[in-house]
Amino acid sequence: MAELKRLSESRDLTRIERIGAHSHIRGLGLDSSLEARDASEGMVGQLPARRAAGLILQLIRQGKIAGRAVLLAGQPGTGKTALAMGIAKSLGAETPFASVAASELFSLDLSKTEALTQAFRRSIGVRIKEEAEIIEGEVVEISIDRPLSAAAGSAGPSGATAPGKTGRLTLKTTDMETVYELGGKMIEALGKEKVQSGDVVALDKASGKVTKLGRSIGRSRDYDAVGPHTKFVKCPEGELQKRKEVVHCVTLHEIDVINSRTQGFLALFTGDTGEIRAEVREQIDTKVAEWREEGKAEIVPGVLFIDEVHMLDIECFSFLNRALENDMAPILVIATNRGITSIRGTNYRSPHGIPPDFLDRLLIITTQPYTEDDIRKILDIRCDEEDVEMSADAKVLLTKIGVETSLRYAIHLITSAALACQKRKGKVVEMEDISRVYQLFLDVKRSTQYLMEYQSQYMFNEVPGEADGNDAMQS
Repeated sequence: MAELKRLSESRDLTRIERIGAHSHIRGLGLDSSLEARDASEGMVGQLPARRAAGLILQLIRQGKIAGRAVLLAGQPGTGKTALAMGIAKSLGAETPFASVAASELFSLDLSKTEALTQAFRRSIGVRIKEEAEIIEGEVVEISIDRPLSAAAGSAGPSGATAPGKTGRLTLKTTDMETVYELGGKMIEALGKEKVQSGDVVALDKASGKVTKLGRSIGRSRDYDAVGPHTKFVKCPEGELQKRKEVVHCVTLHEIDVINSRTQGFLALFTGDTGEIRAEVREQIDTKVAEWREEGKAEIVPGVLFIDEVHMLDIECFSFLNRALENDMAPILVIATNRGITSIRGTNYRSPHGIPPDFLDRLLIITTQPYTEDDIRKILDIRCDEEDVEMSADAKVLLTKIGVETSLRYAIHLITSAALACQKRKGKVVEMEDISRVYQLFLDVKRSTQYLMEYQSQYMFNEVPGEADGNDAMQS
C-alpha cells in the first residue's frame, strides 16, 4: 500500500506547473472578425495593438509571404511580451515559435551570425509526409503466456535462459477478424499504452509503435462510469492492414543538428550543437527543396521573437537585413522599450536603437500605458492564476499602488501579501497584508529616494559634490 501511495504522489507532482509572469495568457482575445475583446484569454486592454497583432497572426497562418518583420514598441510594463506570447498561443503547436533575448546572441561558443542563423532555422518547420503500413482495428482479446519463473529457468543447462513472454492479439474491423502472434517488445508496448479488450488501436508494422485511438462505441456500456478523457470511436472499416500517410513535423535546425553530429539526434538532447557548417545547411536545403517538388514535404514558416532588440549591434542588424530577403525566412517579431538611443557598435543615435534602413522594413505596433481599470482587471486575473483570495478593499489599494508605482511591482505584492495573510492565519488577503508587504518591499521610486538620502554612506559614490577626496581606496 505504501508503494502505491508513493506512485500516486509522484504522478500528482508531474501535473504541477510553475506560475510564470505570462502563464495566464491563452491567446490574443480576438473574436471571429479579429476585433479585440476588452478582456479575454488573459489579455486586457491594448485594443489597437491586439487588433494589429491579429492581422499579423492571419499573415503567419497563411504562410505565403516570407520575410515580414514586426516591431512591438512601448514603455516598460505595457504588455509587449504578453502580445508575443498571445501570438504564440494562438498559433498552436503546429507552427514553430522560437523566442530569444538579444543578449543571448553574444556567446563565447558561437558567433553572433551563427546564433542568429540557428534561431532563424528553429523558426522554420518542415512537415514531412510518408506512407506507412498500419494495422488498425478493435481489440477483441489479448492473451499473454507468462514465461517460466527465474528459479525454474536456472535449473536447466548452464547458459540456458528462461523464454520471453509470448501472446496472441485478436483484432477486428467491421469486415474481418484476425489473430496475431505477439513478441516480447510488442507485449511491452501494449502494456505501456494500457491496451485492453474494447480499445481501438493502430500498430505501425515498421517501428512497432502502438497508438491507442480510443474506446470502441460498441463497448461504451461496459462500465457505468468512465473518465473525462475517455474518447469513443467507431470500429474501423475494411481491411485490418492499410497504407496510411503519416506526417512528421520537425524544424530545419533539428535536421541540421542530426546531420552535422556523429551522435545524430542525441545531440538535440545534450544541447551541444556548436557551429554547423554552411555546406551541411546547403545540402539540407537542396534535399528539402526536392521533397517539396515531389510533394513529400511542406514548409511551415513560423515566428522568431527577439526581445530587447536594442541590445543587438550593427553587425546583427546587417545580418537580419539580408536574412529577411531569403525565401524561407520566418515572420520576425521584435520588441524594445527604448526611445531614441545609440545603435550598438556605432556613435549614431536612432529611434529604438535600430538603424533607419532596418526600421524601414518593420511594421510597428505601439503599446500604451494601462489605465487604472485595466490594472484592476489584470490584478484580478493574476489573483486567480496564483490562487490568492483577496478582499475588494485590498484590490482597490493594490490597484492604487499599481497606478502610482508600476504594474509589475503590484503583481509582485500579490504572493507576498498572501504569505503575510497565511502567517496571521487568515484566509482572505486584507488591506493590512498589502500595507505590511508595501512597507517591507520598496518600489523603484522609494528605493531611489532612500539612495539619494544616504548616498554618502555607500562605497564608490559618484554623485557630483559628494566626494570626500579620500583616495585611499584607489591607491
